[in-house]
Amino acid sequence: MRKIATDVAARHAAHADQTATFPKQTFEALRDKGMLGLMVPKSFGGQELSLRQIADLCAILAGACGASGMIYAMHQIKLSSLVAHGMETDYHRALMRDVASKQLLLASSTTEAGIGGDMRVSNCAIETDGDRVSLTKQATVLSYALEADIILATARRHPSSAGSDQVLIALRRDDYQLERISEWNTLGMRGTCSEGFVLTAKAGTDQIFPKPFHEIAVQSMLATAHVLWGSVWFGIASDALARAHASVRATARRVPADFAGPLPGAPRLAEATAKLQAFKATLVAHIERFETAKRDDDDLNSNNFTVEMNNLKVMASNMAVDVVREALLVTGIAGYRNDGPFSVGRHLRDVLSAPLMVANDRILANTAGLVVASRFDSGLE
Repeated sequence: MRKIATDVAARHAAHADQTATFPKQTFEALRDKGMLGLMVPKSFGGQELSLRQIADLCAILAGACGASGMIYAMHQIKLSSLVAHGMETDYHRALMRDVASKQLLLASSTTEAGIGGDMRVSNCAIETDGDRVSLTKQATVLSYALEADIILATARRHPSSAGSDQVLIALRRDDYQLERISEWNTLGMRGTCSEGFVLTAKAGTDQIFPKPFHEIAVQSMLATAHVLWGSVWFGIASDALARAHASVRATARRVPADFAGPLPGAPRLAEATAKLQAFKATLVAHIERFETAKRDDDDLNSNNFTVEMNNLKVMASNMAVDVVREALLVTGIAGYRNDGPFSVGRHLRDVLSAPLMVANDRILANTAGLVVASRFDSGLE
């Protein structure tokens, strides 16, 4: 991954950002090296990498190109749902094999017009006719939809179902049509191409996951999303800080030998380094917490675990913004420029999406009720 990040993603990052286009060269390189099926079990042709290993790859790629890292993370988040909840059906097992052998790219359609950004509610519904189903969804944000091979979409189980009674369905490219309804002209993360579409699909009933979506979300998707999004933001922040470090070292080479006192920017660089270390520790601790919870269904489905994972998203997104902002202050005008080795403008624009990507205010509002109903754990074990 590091070679792809350095030789391909970093080289094409500015173009993807400036033109708001999908980073094709990066994903061609990832496919060529078999990097899209790494989470698939070995029995199905994958490498069965752990979440921590995948998180590290997301961080490395995001350090070179934030949009590429985020697309890779979103692919892995959907793949984690497929691996965790698709083992019981022939269709989903075959899909895992194809992801590994054909290097298929997965996308997600959970947002929808009229639900206010709440992925746990759907307006659209599955309509069943024998062993076939149909679906029409106003997908207001559908990242890299035109480049994806598979879309995992949420919908109400039946037209008469409540909005929260959702299912998840895996749709191959031949199963659906897309009609663009909005463009993607944003401050940052421009290469994710998160445009709006009307998604119209016809598929088999066996393409619906057996578990209700709320169980999939609680048991794997949301925690994986918060870990891998956090890893992307960590990668962006790490690269911004590396540029700040290089800037201070460049200053050191220019100052007179008898210069006394701290180098300009050095104290702030030290402070930013401490913040990045705290960010890393937070991320690693929550990855280990998730791995522990997966061995205990009661823990995995508990309010306390949900609160911890929600808090990870809020903390990671704020920490990332803080570190990149500090890096900008260290680099000064050289970092403010959009060219040059110390530029962190794209990093800042990309990372500012972090508190907004499922808005922190929404997460805190949802967490508030869980906190009131839960007992605070003051222990360190």
